[in-house]
Amino acid sequence: MGLQKKIKLAVLASGSGSNLQSIIDQCQQGQLDAEIVLVISNNPAAGALERAKHAGIDAICINHRKFASREEFDQAVVAKLQDVGTELVVLAGFMRLISAIFLQAFPQRIINIHPALLPAFPGLHVQLKAIEYGAKFSGCTVHLVDGGVDTGPIIAQAVVPIFAEDSESTLAARILEQEHKIYPQVIQWFAEERVIIDGRKVQIHGHKAIDSVLINPPIAEI
Repeated sequence: MGLQKKIKLAVLASGSGSNLQSIIDQCQQGQLDAEIVLVISNNPAAGALERAKHAGIDAICINHRKFASREEFDQAVVAKLQDVGTELVVLAGFMRLISAIFLQAFPQRIINIHPALLPAFPGLHVQLKAIEYGAKFSGCTVHLVDGGVDTGPIIAQAVVPIFAEDSESTLAARILEQEHKIYPQVIQWFAEERVIIDGRKVQIHGHKAIDSVLINPPIAEI
């Protein structure tokens, strides 16, 4: 890392920006061949804006409420992203659906992270849904954005066991730890041009799937 040209990231966030912070930290520590050129929020009170400004990163609010349609909002955002030469759009808690205008401007260059093992539990409040459903595992998923609700091709996933005593908040906290690991890694793979997209299937050049099995609750070896 650090020897090749840095990929230009733009991060879109609506909330506190914890995933943004993990990306900022790894960029500053030289662990990513990436540069955040702009942070955009649709929420003027988003903590992500303050995190960006504290790190010396350009950050702006484009309030979606000031636009008559999703498409008009997306046009305004896309224009800003193109102005700064964005090469990869990173959604980090961005609570807006992406229109075709956005997808056409950055084809297969928009990624999102979701705190569940897609395709299970898309949408909101997914940790609580997993607990109430009785799932034994949850986790997080980095995927390409395709205009649906958490429906894009899956790039990487981290698996987190669900414990009997888990609450929504305790499970969310453990999942968030893994989000902060796999999201920057996916960004690095894009920077290294190792992401191979073939329809719904995404492979990472030079990587093989792990050959291990997770079982919860564990069973005795026979």
